[in-house]
Amino acid sequence: MDRREFLRLTVISGVGLFLPCNMSSFFRTADASENTRLVVAKGESPSKITRAAIDAFGGIKHFIGRGDIVVIKPNIGWDRLPEHAANTNPEVVAEVVRLCFEAGAKKVKVFDRSVNDPRRCYVQSGIAESAKALGAEVKYVDDRKFKEMKLNGQVLKTWPLYTEIFEADKVINIPIAKHHGLAKITMAMKNWMGVMGGSRRQIHQKLDQSLVDISLAIKPTLTVLDAVRILVANGPQGGSLADVRRLNTVIVGMDQVAVDAFGATLFGMKGSDIGYIRIAAEAGLGTMDLSKINIKRITV
Repeated sequence: MDRREFLRLTVISGVGLFLPCNMSSFFRTADASENTRLVVAKGESPSKITRAAIDAFGGIKHFIGRGDIVVIKPNIGWDRLPEHAANTNPEVVAEVVRLCFEAGAKKVKVFDRSVNDPRRCYVQSGIAESAKALGAEVKYVDDRKFKEMKLNGQVLKTWPLYTEIFEADKVINIPIAKHHGLAKITMAMKNWMGVMGGSRRQIHQKLDQSLVDISLAIKPTLTVLDAVRILVANGPQGGSLADVRRLNTVIVGMDQVAVDAFGATLFGMKGSDIGYIRIAAEAGLGTMDLSKINIKRITV
């Protein structure tokens, strides 16, 4: 059974979808050695380091097959230019789109539930133009496609989530690493707020646990963390170039917790300093201890 068939068969009238916490059988599975390794690539070209990192992780064909429908989930939340480091770097997104089509993907969808006006966010971020130019389907989220789903989390028992995430064959999460006033840092797990419907502010009271509840239900095929530019203050929206640091780095992994734990080090912190990373590790979602992770570093 593929993920789209699973979605069709598990619609419950009046309730939505039942999603067990362990969805691994509906996503690409991998052995422990793959889940506990990262590739960190550095270089001047965002597209080249993205390709090099994925190649060093095994290559895109290891994850995307011919005929796949792929969802790419970047951060397109803010009416900011790429230089402001509020949204995912458009060159990183474009390179992943290109790689998916090279692997034979039938369709690549790119979307996010923006915080600011999506008509401006999609354009100002540079993501809509760069992804469309390569043949990706880039659309604003459709409110009719949010369905109430059972999460059975510690805080979130149900929540409306975007069904296209679950209807796709593969999902690639491409967050940007940046400061966040409440969560301290927003990276891979927090990027799933972009597929949440309803009033997302409601989860702010128990943000860390809520992010883990969502992340237990949405497991990406691959995570590509954009740290070409990072926003070190006044996040998540930013707006001042004085708050931006250029690191020319991309991190690739399958373990969301490991990716975020490494991302924390870019800000001079440890994974255990970030509430949702610590809770996710305790819940068995992934590995937070970087000493237990095989990290391959390359320079392009």
